[in-house]
Amino acid sequence: MPPPADIVKVAIEWPGAYPKLMEIDQKKPLSAIIKEVCDGWSLANHEYFALQHADSSNFYITEKNRNEIKNGTILRLTTSPAQNAQQLHERIQSSSMDAKLEALKDLASLSRDITFAQEFINLDGISLLTQMVESGTERYQKLQKIMKPCFGDMLSFTLTAFVELMDHGIVSWDTFSVAFIKKIASFVNKSAMDISILQRSLAILESMVLNSHDLYQKVAQEITIGQLIPHLQGTDQEIQTYTIAVINALFLKAPDERRQEMANILAQKQLRSIILTAQRDIIFELRRIAFDAETEPNNSSGSVEKRKSMYTRDYKKLGFINHVNPAMDFTQTPPGMLALDNMLYFAKHHQDAYIRIVLENSSREDKHECPFGRSSIELTKMLCEILKVGELPSETCNDFHPMFFTHDRSFEEFFCICIQLLNKTWKEMRATSEDFNKVMQVVKEQVMRALTTKPSSLDQFKSKLQNLSYTEILKIRQSERMNQEDFQSRPILELKEKIQPEILELIKQQRLNRLVEGTCFRKLNARRRQDKFWYCRLSPNHKVLHFGDLEESPQGEVPHDSLQDKLPVADIKAVVTGKDCPHMKEKGALKQNKEVLELAFSVLYDSNCQLNFIAPDKHEYCIWTDGLNALLGKDMMSELTRNDLDTLLSMEIKLRLLDLENIQIPDAPPPIPKEPSNYDFVYDCN
Repeated sequence: MPPPADIVKVAIEWPGAYPKLMEIDQKKPLSAIIKEVCDGWSLANHEYFALQHADSSNFYITEKNRNEIKNGTILRLTTSPAQNAQQLHERIQSSSMDAKLEALKDLASLSRDITFAQEFINLDGISLLTQMVESGTERYQKLQKIMKPCFGDMLSFTLTAFVELMDHGIVSWDTFSVAFIKKIASFVNKSAMDISILQRSLAILESMVLNSHDLYQKVAQEITIGQLIPHLQGTDQEIQTYTIAVINALFLKAPDERRQEMANILAQKQLRSIILTAQRDIIFELRRIAFDAETEPNNSSGSVEKRKSMYTRDYKKLGFINHVNPAMDFTQTPPGMLALDNMLYFAKHHQDAYIRIVLENSSREDKHECPFGRSSIELTKMLCEILKVGELPSETCNDFHPMFFTHDRSFEEFFCICIQLLNKTWKEMRATSEDFNKVMQVVKEQVMRALTTKPSSLDQFKSKLQNLSYTEILKIRQSERMNQEDFQSRPILELKEKIQPEILELIKQQRLNRLVEGTCFRKLNARRRQDKFWYCRLSPNHKVLHFGDLEESPQGEVPHDSLQDKLPVADIKAVVTGKDCPHMKEKGALKQNKEVLELAFSVLYDSNCQLNFIAPDKHEYCIWTDGLNALLGKDMMSELTRNDLDTLLSMEIKLRLLDLENIQIPDAPPPIPKEPSNYDFVYDCN
């Protein structure tokens, strides 16, 4: 019999004691569980204790995340977040440099946990850290020669803790002083600065610029593009990445006139050469990982022409379009450098798979090799299109992929899975270089079909792709094509013709019912301002239109007997729309807003009189024009009617064909049998 779903078996550690195996009842309050653990070790004041994961994360267990505990998890009993925050708050103010350094190191580690971060921030911990940064260099300036390593580590841990605490989004970036900004900018402007301090300072500046317009102006006064360019010339790739992030943030927030000046600086040949040098270094690393095992140990020997020839051969095997200068393959954006970063990540973190793909394709015939370089660039571009990378967030988009929250480098891992899928699909299709676009279309379909299942992890996404081979994609396509063809067969078309009048009658009744409810319209005065209201509705017997002016927009329906004016439906001569409306032909109509023109319609009746409408939106426009045409016995021609007809007709067809599932519908009716030779079998009623 399986154990209850609310019972989780875990191991709990306590320093100096043997771990305990416990069954945690998730229905119990967390405080009761902690008390039970403390009682087992005879520990008093259980409210000062908490549980946390014993892995590298060390995250605290709270009521919000306790459901994430799985069977076999190892937990640790430790001091509560509030107690821990209080102790660290006191320790980082210690007069002992060793104690202060150790406390800051612990703070940098614990600040990743939002539970601890909240408690430390409540103690005004952010202000304490900023004060330490502002006054730290002056305070210890005399001791720097003696304790420079200690001071560098101390500042590094301080900035790391600050970045981790701010990343939780609890404290606004607008609260920081100019002195703090100047201090952070000074770390970036110094030529010889510890790598970790420089990296965190760049991260802080980027966040300041992106999160506050006021801070952008203050940061822009302290640091320029020219001061950032030297950091791009270094060999540390992370520093280069953070520097480009700051440059992008400054460019994004800069006013238009400032952007042009920055663009001119960024367009300088010197900066382009720096970026191209970084590209060449990565490309050379890709070549080294793939081919160093089979090249001669002393590959630097020989003439320059010989080495160039060897590199060109290797770049061709790697699948680049430009064999002489592969960096030129990455000039198109998107994907730009993102594709190169993905390739390097794949080569370093999935080295065996990378070498296998490159060597496997370099040994094939020229026409059948899957070019790794070109494939990676096109694949990265395709993944950006699928995930809408680089586009502004959409309020109407409902796409959510939980698997991207299960890995720190989720996009790169996503690429690694897809590039292996592409190579596998290439082989299954027995593709040649002429089939490159066809392979990419199949891979796109495979990825999108796997994403629609909403896999919860990258491993689950990978397993979904294993069930979507090229053969399976062909079967799915054939099945969908057959289903589509079924709806175009002659019997289905005849059934549609039979059902369509019923559906149109249903749509007509819905339109008339909406006219009976009525709608509030705005009036256009001589200055074309829409500041007055009037209401119009159809009588329940569909014989009369009731309308009248209103002081303000009503909250609900307006009774037809409260509307003073009437128009018998029998007196209506025609319904006109758009430019044909009388109120759209007035003087100055050419200046009329196009949106208003698309929402205008008029009812013409006796003695050249008209009733002029401006619908509140396109939906109401379609409802009223359809309803009025239905009253006049004319066809409903709006786009809304076409959509409703298609939807309802499709639903009705599917409902009627439910009993015929998996039964092939013939294209022609069965033949009529021959007449019998005699009719003696007919019953004589007389």
